[in-house]
Amino acid sequence: MLNKMIVSFVSAVLLAGCGNEDVLSGSGDNLSDTSAVIQEFDTVMNSDAPAIAGGMLKYALVAESSFQGIFSPVFSEDDYDEELMAFSHEPIFSYDENFQLTQDGMATFVRNDDLKTVSITLLDNLKWSDGAALTVDDILYAYEVIGHPDYSGSLYGEAFANVVGMTEYHEGTAASIAGIEVLDDTHLTIAFKELNPSILQAGGALWNQPLPRHQLESIPVSEMVHSSQLREQPVGTGPFRLKAIVPGESALFEANEYYWKGKPKLDNILVEVVGSETIVAEMEAGNYDVAVMPTSSYENYKDFDNITLLGREELATTYIGFKLGSRDAESGDNALNLSSKMADAALRQAMAYALDNEFVAMVLFDGLRQPANGMIPPVFEGFSDDEAVSFSYDPVKAAALLDEAGYLDNDGDGFREMPNGEPLEISFAAVAGGDAAETVVAYYIQQWQKIGLDVSLATGRLIEYQKFHDLIASDSPVVDVYQATWVIGMDPNPTKMFSRTSALNYTRWTSEKNDALLGQLNAAVALDENARTQLYQEWQALLFEEAPVIPTLWRTQIFAVNNRVKNFNIRYGATRGWETIELTSDESVR
Repeated sequence: MLNKMIVSFVSAVLLAGCGNEDVLSGSGDNLSDTSAVIQEFDTVMNSDAPAIAGGMLKYALVAESSFQGIFSPVFSEDDYDEELMAFSHEPIFSYDENFQLTQDGMATFVRNDDLKTVSITLLDNLKWSDGAALTVDDILYAYEVIGHPDYSGSLYGEAFANVVGMTEYHEGTAASIAGIEVLDDTHLTIAFKELNPSILQAGGALWNQPLPRHQLESIPVSEMVHSSQLREQPVGTGPFRLKAIVPGESALFEANEYYWKGKPKLDNILVEVVGSETIVAEMEAGNYDVAVMPTSSYENYKDFDNITLLGREELATTYIGFKLGSRDAESGDNALNLSSKMADAALRQAMAYALDNEFVAMVLFDGLRQPANGMIPPVFEGFSDDEAVSFSYDPVKAAALLDEAGYLDNDGDGFREMPNGEPLEISFAAVAGGDAAETVVAYYIQQWQKIGLDVSLATGRLIEYQKFHDLIASDSPVVDVYQATWVIGMDPNPTKMFSRTSALNYTRWTSEKNDALLGQLNAAVALDENARTQLYQEWQALLFEEAPVIPTLWRTQIFAVNNRVKNFNIRYGATRGWETIELTSDESVR
């Protein structure tokens, strides 16, 4: 299997290189004099053609597996479900191009620094998609479910524990959350222990998705994630509502006449799962109106006449993570295991220096990926650090680090042993399908083998998305190293992925210095912009020093839009969403 993958890798490089023999002569061994040209795209698609009334837009959910179909931001942990909920669920707060909360949404807010409170006011006469009244009690209910002792999702952590009284409620010693006070149907206040700077960040410490108490309160919290109410009859705040679903395969949405901005222009949106292997042909044939495209296939669709390509920096970072411990299900704490196979930082750093991600970005992704020098992408100005020290391609340094740490090939088989002389066999897990997954994984394994590390695929093959997630989340012993993507959302605060108590801290890395830096990032001291910038730089330096993860690639997100679509806008902070989109003909442009 591995030999086949490496052959596939070399073939893909030759195809992607378009005959550039100088660049490819080393198959990624030396690209110090080359760099990827970052592509730029428009973010708005307009049309002067008259629109038809209503109509159905066909949206391709490009995925290599079925979606789970949990239509609730409180419970969903699936990127595919998040993509689906863009139609049916909308945050109550709006945000600008810098991802800062504004006062233009369903709710406004006032921060009182002296009292460490935030007052929230909902617009009058808001409704859920089933016509029921949306009140601030539904905001309180979201906090009650997330903080409940029986809550099975991954959201509860430092941000929610920062609410006054939430810890007591979560531990079952209080029947209510003391720090949240409902004043009337449209007003409530939330008291915090500390004023977290992420309070003003979209998707940050101020929870922005209410939960429909009228629909869910009769369901025990422990059973809620499996309920038909969340999987078949969800109610939301977005411009469309779910009308019909074929579990894991397709979802039909209809216009929500109760939407706060008015009924959408389209009648329906049909979403169907389409594999990355076939989406290019489907878009060329005009079978779908919108799709987020695989960037590795860019050369195959960039010149289609029937579509317009839009692009933006994706709020995500691809990385390689090391399994360094386990999570205690009862306490919710991550525990570092100093005896774990990947516990030596020198080993992790060597694996980082063995990889040329400049080569991967340039040759395989046509400039639609950038080599990452940190976990926070540059779209977050003031949080990302362009000057940060990062892992460059240096196989000589990689080998030297291993030698110095005692990882030597004592038996002459070409692979290094542990410092104690025992065999070192490293299992590497990655998701099947998607953007050149097989090619990139084969390259990484090839590079690690070149510095004498015996790395092979966990389970012997690339892994289906849901099974991969289960293996990583459960700390399966079959995985030592894994490739994944941190979908950051609009708040780059690393606490949700790297804290001692986060369920999403899949590496299980912990350190007292990390605790201290995250604590400061979530305290009032970081309200000062200069202090916050300094803290982010210190945190990134710590990540480089201890290397629990290797940032590999930042990503460009490409939308292919059929030319019959009108008013399509993917700009971050845009005031126009799915409710304004129209069609200019009954049939797709082919």
